[in-house]
Amino acid sequence: MSNAWIVSIGIGLGGFLGSLCRYGLAVAFARVVPTLPIGTLAANMLGCLAIGFIMALVERNALLSPALRLALVTGFCGGFTTMSSFIYEVAQMVRVNEYLEATMYLLGTIFLAILAFWVGSILGKLIGGGV
Repeated sequence: MSNAWIVSIGIGLGGFLGSLCRYGLAVAFARVVPTLPIGTLAANMLGCLAIGFIMALVERNALLSPALRLALVTGFCGGFTTMSSFIYEVAQMVRVNEYLEATMYLLGTIFLAILAFWVGSILGKLIGGGV
């Protein structure tokens, strides 16, 4: 089997696992807070944290092979994060005239995503060999 096939299978398996984790998170949060898409928010924040962490480890040293990095970032995090669901949810809020909620959700998600990426980058640098 060629390296391209192995990488593709790794990305596919990562995407499968990421999607299952996203679904589980959405179901768990829907039981706790059924009126808000907190599961989507949590998946986006955790995904940004993970990508920031992984990319910082890759930048600092070669702890991850290119194939593993693709499986984790493109596969798992790509399947786990939910920007398309996020945009749909914002559009649904706007559709029913929940402008304040839509704005708060949109801006809050963007701010928290940047913050999570930054924290993940710092953690990756600390663990991967210093800041």
